[in-house]
Amino acid sequence: MDFYLGLDFGTSGARAVVIDEVAHIHTQVQYPWTTADAELVASWQKALFTLLAQIPEALRRGMRAIAINGTSSTVLLCDGDGNPVDAPLLYNDARGSSVLDELRDIAPPNHTVLSATSSLAKLRWMMQLPSFSEARYFLHQADWLAFLLHGHLGISDYHNALKLGYDVEQLQYPQWLEGLQIPIQLPKVLTPGSLIGKLRPEICQQFLFPSNCLVCAGTTDSIAAFLASGAKSPGEAVTSLGSTLVLKLLSRTRVEDARYGIYSHRLGDLWLTGGASNTGGAVLREFFTNAELENLSREIDASKASPLDYYPLLKVGDRFPINDPNLPPRLTPRPDNPVEFLHGLLESIARIETQGYGLLQKFGADSLTQVYTAGGGAKNPTWTAIRQRNLKVPVTSSTNTEAAYGTALLAQRGLGT
Repeated sequence: MDFYLGLDFGTSGARAVVIDEVAHIHTQVQYPWTTADAELVASWQKALFTLLAQIPEALRRGMRAIAINGTSSTVLLCDGDGNPVDAPLLYNDARGSSVLDELRDIAPPNHTVLSATSSLAKLRWMMQLPSFSEARYFLHQADWLAFLLHGHLGISDYHNALKLGYDVEQLQYPQWLEGLQIPIQLPKVLTPGSLIGKLRPEICQQFLFPSNCLVCAGTTDSIAAFLASGAKSPGEAVTSLGSTLVLKLLSRTRVEDARYGIYSHRLGDLWLTGGASNTGGAVLREFFTNAELENLSREIDASKASPLDYYPLLKVGDRFPINDPNLPPRLTPRPDNPVEFLHGLLESIARIETQGYGLLQKFGADSLTQVYTAGGGAKNPTWTAIRQRNLKVPVTSSTNTEAAYGTALLAQRGLGT
């Protein structure tokens, strides 16, 4: 039997899922991030090889293909051997805000790259670092992790490369980006799921993979969650309720507007329009344990709206539906009753989700008909009921909620290939 491996590098940890030809799951393993994982790149590499080792040997010996997803716009600079020359910048790092004026003079109005957290803004900021002189390649998290497996530097996919400025309609870097004359190698961009090359022989030998096991071009974590969800028709959407809040609405129309953090990913002949907010589960975990979230949620009357109006963030700045690196968190007034406080947080995040889908439709995306939910928040029935009351469409759990499963599907069937 042939098997396919999907690897998910998300905000809370790394996961692996192995499926067969009919997409049946044979194993799932995970590697949670800990406070000891201070050295990011070292922890990514450790997680990758720990996950490979945890997969049962019988599955490894039948592995046909592997794909990896990473968090969107988590990026790093590498030397000619693929060694990072400085610390990576994470998906929500807004240091690129200092170069936005420069980018506005170059990029088309309201382009996706005109965000403090875009890959291109991060690259322009990194070009000021002393370590930049050592750099030869600019890679996304998924690109670098896949390089560890296939050994070819400078390869990405058009999902990860969107916020670098890659034109996903014309499938090429645009002239205005070429005109920047960036002095290092931008990634060669492939269709997600397309074949890059064979697994490196030393990896095959160490982990007992077959010598013809292939590594495919990857994707981002939120698109992988969409692929896992079961959504397929225009108007269907997926909300990823993990550490952050990510919306993806399948549409026949491409929607882009950097002023609101709205962008569209290509998905075959359709478009995944959406945005990502810094609100989400990380804020909830700041105030409540998982057990408290479960127990207190049961005491909330989901049919009634909370009067508390928060904008729940852990630190200043959001990306969508309000794209403002200086947006302050709003978490007051805080009632003494923890049930009321949690109700206010869940209600406020649901309002941000509703505002996000409203914006996508306002700018021309297909009308929302159904929302699938992925991520840890999908397991909270009270939150689901609150969100359904706000969204006014059916809200259900995704067919599969693991982004690693969606990435395994990418490895199994390829996307657009």
